[in-house]
Amino acid sequence: MHGGGGSSASAAVVDDQALLTALRAGHEWAFETMVRLYGGRLLAVARRFTRNDEDAKDVLQSAYLSAFLALNDFEGACQLSTWLHRIVVNTALMKLRSRRRKPEESIEVLLPAFQEDGHHVEQFSEWSTPADQLMERKETRATVRACIEQLPENYRVVLKLRDIEELPTQEVAAMLAMTPTAVKVRLHRARQALSTLLRKEYASIAVTS
Repeated sequence: MHGGGGSSASAAVVDDQALLTALRAGHEWAFETMVRLYGGRLLAVARRFTRNDEDAKDVLQSAYLSAFLALNDFEGACQLSTWLHRIVVNTALMKLRSRRRKPEESIEVLLPAFQEDGHHVEQFSEWSTPADQLMERKETRATVRACIEQLPENYRVVLKLRDIEELPTQEVAAMLAMTPTAVKVRLHRARQALSTLLRKEYASIAVTS
């Protein structure tokens, strides 16, 4: 029992330390507050990797359980939201590994091809807006997301971890059991492939508009 002041206590929790203390004490209102504050964003993170709502919800529930089991190990070196975000990402990656049955896909077909003189084999209309800026624009966000989803999974995951979740290279390398150099190479190739897909997409839009 934690008394009758649950709702008022919940409203009063505004900082990580207070919420963390309440979570460690097992207060139900603290869990409800955590879900209200972070649940929507964490579910969106899970969905970006699993690409369907059912798996995303499973990932989030597993991540919550992992977080509660590790509450006493959380030292507060980062914000609670950052810690939860990393747990969700790790849980989503484990989900992907558990359902991965087909061999690693090649990205070669999506990489830009060049002629001997260094020019692109295919000619595209001018497109130079960075993908992160396109993601901020409502009218282009869906197109960028659709192009990202066309990347092979092993490249798509690295791109999402670095460019969307904004995790540092060293952390991504640890998550994926890769060297930092391998992460950088895979990210570079993923960005190249995404650029090719976006150029083709916007070239087709220019032709039909």
